[in-house]
Amino acid sequence: MIWESMIGQSVIGEIVIGQSVNELYAWAAIGVITLAATTGDVLLAHSMRRVGDVGELWRTSGLFSVVGRILTTPTFFLGVMAMGVAFYSLLFGLSWGNLSLVVPASASLTFVANALAARIFLHERVGRRRWLAALLVGAGVILMAL
Repeated sequence: MIWESMIGQSVIGEIVIGQSVNELYAWAAIGVITLAATTGDVLLAHSMRRVGDVGELWRTSGLFSVVGRILTTPTFFLGVMAMGVAFYSLLFGLSWGNLSLVVPASASLTFVANALAARIFLHERVGRRRWLAALLVGAGVILMAL
């Protein structure tokens, strides 16, 4: 009887520890997703600014000129690689955590990080409404974490 009780407690303890470790892994994956997706977004935005107006380039030089210009921009490939890291991190995160946590939290934190990165690295003007939205989104992520 005592032995069965000890085995039961051990199994329950392992399940609780396993769940908390998986939750920690899920939050780590959310962090990697956020960092990689934001990096990819910034690099791709930088690349496309270097390419210029795609519509105008297409009208004047054609599709192959647009594709060639994009593919010869070094930051384009770095951005695509960062987006790949974000995607595979999402897969890992979904294997460790619930869809209802991993996807909304990573998307929300990416929204906040993109606003910061756009201001810092791309020197974009981010208006008060976007900062307020980012603040509210961040508060929502905090509520999900509790």
